[in-house]
Amino acid sequence: MRAAIEFRNVCFAISQGRLLLRDISLSVEDGTTTAILGRSGSGKSTLLRTVNRLIEPTGGEVRVQGRQTRGADVIALRRGIGYVIQETGLFPHFTVERNVGLVLEAMGRPRAEREQRNCELLAMVGLDPDEFARRYPHQLSGGQRQRVGLARALAAEPEILLMDEPFGALDPLTRAEMQDMLRNLLARLRKTVLLVTHDLDEALYLGDRIVLLSEGAVAAYMTPAEFVHSPQPEVENYVRAFHRGERSAEQEREA
Repeated sequence: MRAAIEFRNVCFAISQGRLLLRDISLSVEDGTTTAILGRSGSGKSTLLRTVNRLIEPTGGEVRVQGRQTRGADVIALRRGIGYVIQETGLFPHFTVERNVGLVLEAMGRPRAEREQRNCELLAMVGLDPDEFARRYPHQLSGGQRQRVGLARALAAEPEILLMDEPFGALDPLTRAEMQDMLRNLLARLRKTVLLVTHDLDEALYLGDRIVLLSEGAVAAYMTPAEFVHSPQPEVENYVRAFHRGERSAEQEREA
């Protein structure tokens, strides 16, 4: 299977010289979902943003569909990459319909085409177009806003989706619903996804591969099954931290 995204010895240093990314090399296969885990400050979002050139590496190179991103037309690059963030980035004074169709509007697509595509996208993410198209972001719940953000990211039919903690601000039940919706959607669309998350369960549920970053370097790159059973200390510590409550409840039950 070909690589949709390649990081080749990627480094990123801030002005003081401190390295936020350290010699990262890995490939993301076409049509797969790769979850990026790690502590806050480990470089997860920084790595993600090198793909659509929101951040330019200070060393190494990033390749998308076999082509180096450095020097590429940034507008064309970003139109081929959907981008979903935690707070959705919806424009509050635009309706849901216009928020979803902004990319198509910028591309000069006819209004009738945009309206048809908007209806398709809203239905795809589980929102009835007749009910939601003319609402404004403040009239939506957090989960509904995230659905709109995902619909907008898919508008131009990108081959790649970058998702930076997209469900981090949602309550557990809504988050689970969003994960189910995304998993089912990706099974149909076969997009290549890079997903930044702090949630191990989310990474295991959605990811085909898991990357663990530690201090800007790749500490592990494994399948979910390999990750859960890995004896590697950094991985064991991460897994152990997420199951403290389960162990505590079990100990209380046995007492």
